[in-house]
Amino acid sequence: MKRLFRLAPLALLAAAAPPAGEGPAILTDDVTRFYALYDAAGGKPTAEQLQRDYLDKGSAGLAEFARLRTITGERMAAAIAANPKMFDDARRCNAVLPRVKARLAPALAKLAALYPKGVYPPVTLAVGRGKTGGTANASGVMIGLETLCAFDFMEPDPEDRFVYVIAHEYAHVQQPAAQVENPDESVLTAALTEGAAEFVGELISGSVSYRHLIAATKGREAELETAFLADSDKKALGSDWLYNGRGTPERPGDLGYWVGYRISKAYYRKAKDKRAALKAIIEMPDPRAFLAASGWKPGMKLD
Repeated sequence: MKRLFRLAPLALLAAAAPPAGEGPAILTDDVTRFYALYDAAGGKPTAEQLQRDYLDKGSAGLAEFARLRTITGERMAAAIAANPKMFDDARRCNAVLPRVKARLAPALAKLAALYPKGVYPPVTLAVGRGKTGGTANASGVMIGLETLCAFDFMEPDPEDRFVYVIAHEYAHVQQPAAQVENPDESVLTAALTEGAAEFVGELISGSVSYRHLIAATKGREAELETAFLADSDKKALGSDWLYNGRGTPERPGDLGYWVGYRISKAYYRKAKDKRAALKAIIEMPDPRAFLAASGWKPGMKLD
């Protein structure tokens, strides 16, 4: 797939940084309303019910999510009928949302403190049609509960998974390079955009979102990163490095996220001024110059 979490263009109007010590609002009422309807309908809500009682009564974040990802009552009803297990299973992730909110509040507040010039719209968790784990624009970060809940391969613990993925997404909201999807962008540019979001996400939440890549690459750093450099000027879309799905145990997908993370980490560790380094990682106007300045080499030790 092209991207697990695609970003829509970020408009000029965006939420200012929250007050000191407070993170952006984290909203879960849409999930509560969906499951009330889902249960009342015996797990088989009609398209009309979903449109009238869920989507039309939803939050501003859900309305924007629906607009961006063409979520309608009809499409939701078809998705539930085709894969009821996905929507049933998502209850286990619904159960951890209070703890997710409690952990995200200080994480996102930390980002606002470290990068106050950024934008800090709310996070809306909702139920979609099983296609989108998350998206973002000036209205906020929107997470599809049922889709993200199904991605056990990234991180088995659902609470951790939601925290780390939302932190990654929030880093994307700050990045100029992430606001426009360029089908011709290079492997290096895409990897540094995604890897920077991984690094910033780890900095504020404690971990990267693609945690499964840590074990999958252990002991293979030099081999994989040498191959990455050889492909760095190729087009990211259709490459072996990004937007290529889950992959296999021998060759997992989206390895560019991991390489870009390691390059960003090398840059940050080398820098004396950490706030300036974070700004450079987020804004990164010239990926090739950033790579040169990072001091990163294939296989270098970063732990």
